[in-house]
Amino acid sequence: MFKSLFGGGKKKAEQANVGGNKELLTLTMALDVEPEAAFTAFIDDLGAWWPKSYTFSGDNLQQIGIEARYQGACFEERTGGERIVWGTVLAFDRPNHIVIAWQISPDRQVVDSEAVSSRLDVRFTPREGGGSNLLIVHRDFPRHGDGWEAYKTQMAGDKGWPLLADAFRQHLTRS
Repeated sequence: MFKSLFGGGKKKAEQANVGGNKELLTLTMALDVEPEAAFTAFIDDLGAWWPKSYTFSGDNLQQIGIEARYQGACFEERTGGERIVWGTVLAFDRPNHIVIAWQISPDRQVVDSEAVSSRLDVRFTPREGGGSNLLIVHRDFPRHGDGWEAYKTQMAGDKGWPLLADAFRQHLTRS
């Protein structure tokens, strides 16, 4: 995954607001769909909006998904059947939020242990007047060890979560 995470992507997420502190990043974005529809699209339609260039498999990607349950896998399947697990669902509350052990190291390798993985918390809440608010909190970067500071900075940058959130928003506008 993230083969080209920091070497592509032309658009900055215009509606994303990125913040946080030294050890975590936050991203908020207003969406024009209700929380339940946004959550469903984020989880169940991951393959429709997640950039193929941000996968381990690239052009050999057959499927990318999240098993929507506690201890479910975040995975890719390559043509030919190889399965790559890059995360584990730690909490799942449809249609409100999901917490994932982000098992991708600063050098873009799969990490087997949840203990040395950061945490990704994605929440959808109703917005006054309709639609929803997306909140992404990517935290516990120090668990990754050496290089975590640069990794956090990259994930907060234009080619990290802001780009991914914008890809998600664009998917919602096409659906």
